[in-house]
Formats: sequence, structure tokens, C-alpha cells
Amino acid sequence: MISLDHYRNAFMQHLEAVAKDRQPDNLYDPVRYILTLGGKRLRPLLTLVSCDFFGRPFEEAMDAAVAIEVFHNFSLVHDDIMDQAPLRRGKATVHTKWDLNTGILSGDAMLILAYRYFENYPPEVFRELAKLFSQTALEVCEGQQYDIDFETRTDVSLEEYIKMIEFKTAVLLGAAMKMGAQVAKASDSCCESIYQFGKNLGIAFQLQDDYLDAFGDPETFGKQVGGDILSNKKTFLYIQAMASANPQEHKELTHYFSLTDMEDHKKVAAVKDLFEATGAASAIKEEIARYTELANSELERIKLADDKKEALRQFGAMLMKRSV
Repeated sequence: MISLDHYRNAFMQHLEAVAKDRQPDNLYDPVRYILTLGGKRLRPLLTLVSCDFFGRPFEEAMDAAVAIEVFHNFSLVHDDIMDQAPLRRGKATVHTKWDLNTGILSGDAMLILAYRYFENYPPEVFRELAKLFSQTALEVCEGQQYDIDFETRTDVSLEEYIKMIEFKTAVLLGAAMKMGAQVAKASDSCCESIYQFGKNLGIAFQLQDDYLDAFGDPETFGKQVGGDILSNKKTFLYIQAMASANPQEHKELTHYFSLTDMEDHKKVAAVKDLFEATGAASAIKEEIARYTELANSELERIKLADDKKEALRQFGAMLMKRSV
């Protein structure tokens, strides 16, 4: 198993220096604040792991790792504004702690700061990193827009939903790993395969999150179980259930997802029963396994030592084995 603590400790020292002495405080205090709210830091750590595994000291990928983490947190600041969310990781969101304009402007500054970290690399590496970063950032925005569009649509297909989570979540995981490989100057084929590994693992991870939102253990999941159901969100489970439901199940599911005043526990229980009865719960497990296997199959294409491939496989297994 990859021991991420070694990479995490080094990374956190660099993250603490982001915008440390920059002024004005009203612009940069929110930046410093959001970066201290915690999180697993998986994306930047995978950048460091990837660089290390492809034969270069992980410290060489530190600036790319910081860029990934700053961009990720920028997206969270703006997501919270769009969602009107009061809390992030149990603390006040930036726009709540300060104000809306500060949240927008500080988020913009974070995006620019992220780009500037690539300036520390030689021109050839800079071009590769910036090109990948620009494409990934644009796809994340596209994924967010798809997610917003789906809120008012009743005809979202499974293919569209997978594309949405691929862009909104998974491409950043793939890019994080590819950046580490690019810094290490791995071959184009290795860079592409490690990207596909991360992206497919990211899709599996998000599908697992969808499953746990409905069927997770509230003691271990880390957030409210049934939250997607209560907000009438069209996840894989809902879309699959609607597609495979018989007329009566379809009518019931449509009815429950139109309600906003039903007791929470009753609504969650009723919808979960329908997810199981229609086979949606089984279908999402199969899809999680399929994308995990797609990720692992990419490892066989990569010129890495067997022990490093196994470490990456175990990392993927760790992500998929969150408590249910």
C-alpha cells in the first residue's frame, strides 16, 4: 500500500506558503483560509506519487501538485457560491465568512495563482503542463454546467451522467497523475495510460460516492446519508431506476422525487427500496467494478515495476473500500 504520509508532510509545507505574504489581506485571507480547511489532498499527492514512480524525485513535481490543489479549492469556492452552501468541511464557506464579491474575486485569484506555479518549470515542461491544465480546467467547468443543466431536465441519460462526472470530477484526478509523469519526463504512452488510470478510477470513485450517499453507514460515511434523495438529485441510481422500472415503480419514483415535504427518513427509505427493486443498486455496483477494472487494465500498459503497479492497484482498492 502507498504510504501517503511521506508525501503529505512535504506537500503541506509548500501549501502553507501559498499567498503567505501577498497583499491585500481582504483578497488573500480567503485564499489562505480555504487552503487550511483540510481534505485528503489526494490529487496533489498523486502528482507526487506519479513523479516518484516514474523515476524522478517527487519534490520536482511539488509546484504542479500545489497548482492542482489550489485549482481544486478555487473550484470549491465557486461551487459553494453557486450552491449557496453555508458550510465546507464543517466550517463557514468563503462567501459566507466574507461576502459574495470577495468569494468571486478570491476564487479568481486562486485560478491565476495556480497557473503561475507552472512558471517554475523549463519551457518544454511548462507548455505540456499548461496545455493539460487548461484543457482540464475547461472540462471541469463543462462538467459543472452539465450538472446544473441536469437539475431542470427529466431526460438525462446514463451516458450523459457518466460524461458529467468524468468532466466534473474524474479528469482532475487523471490530470494530477499525468502531470507527475510529465514532470518526470515519462513517455507519451505512459503519460496517457496513467491519465486514463486516474480518470477511470475517478469515475469509479464518484459512482461509489453516489452509492454510499444512499446506502452508506451514517456512522462512517462522513456526511448525511440520503442527501441526494432528499434534494431530488438525478444520480446514476435514479436514472438507472427510472430506465428499468415497471409502470408502477416509475410512477412511485416520479412521485417521491416531486416531494419536498415528506418526512426525510420515510422518503429515503422508500426511494432506497425502489433503487433495489429496480436493480439500480446492483447496476451501480457493476459499473463501479467495471471502471475500476478499466483503470487497472491501463496499468498493464505502463512501464513500471510490478511493485509500483501493485501499489497503485491497492490505492484504487482503498478508495473503493470506504465504509458502507
